[in-house]
Amino acid sequence: MTVRIPTLLGLASALGAVLLASPAGAQHSTMPAGMSHEEHMAQMKKQADHFAHRFDNPDELAKTFDDPARDEWQMPSRVIDALQIAPGEVIADIGAGTGYFTIRLARAAAKPKVYAVDIEPSMIEHLRHRFTVEGVTNAIAVQAAADVTNLPEPVDLALIVDTYHHIPNRVAYFTRLKSSLKRGARLAIVDFRKDAPAGPPEEFRFTADQISAELATAGYTLQTTNDFLPRQLFLVFRVN
Repeated sequence: MTVRIPTLLGLASALGAVLLASPAGAQHSTMPAGMSHEEHMAQMKKQADHFAHRFDNPDELAKTFDDPARDEWQMPSRVIDALQIAPGEVIADIGAGTGYFTIRLARAAAKPKVYAVDIEPSMIEHLRHRFTVEGVTNAIAVQAAADVTNLPEPVDLALIVDTYHHIPNRVAYFTRLKSSLKRGARLAIVDFRKDAPAGPPEEFRFTADQISAELATAGYTLQTTNDFLPRQLFLVFRVN
């Protein structure tokens, strides 16, 4: 994130050192006279429409992202079951990061084809190595840009976990994403609740209404709201 996509797209958790940079590169701004560096950085963050953060150390991040303790609150099996994936479907894990969801999706009973999409080149290398080592043959890593997924074919489902808040210009991003979705495809958003004990700064946590409003503008309709995740919203949309 994670858009970008979101990061777009390291699998987003607000853990680690924060770099106020856009997913495509450093964000440059002239610091006003009389303002400290800390004040300037705080102002930049407040004005941003997304939480800019680099995820370019996959080996270190994997210790957190793939920590078995995460399963207790991320509930990946329940999330995947709720998505009701059918045999032959093609899925995009946007903001795949170290592959926490990608691996589980690829091993689901339906055996879908899974594209693991991320903007960080180091994450793409990590994913390819992981797929080889773990013998996962139905997952493919895709190098995304900040504003486009670069998916090689349309998908039945796009899953964006903990990455929505990392995506800049979200209405434009999700409007473009529709060209990579099949007719009747679903878009599933999992992202941190306002009251979650960890996650991005509060100003980059969105309510279900806020997410639905942005995606409605981009041409999506909320289909399902899932409430079983203790820390995150889990919303499923369809293209209008």
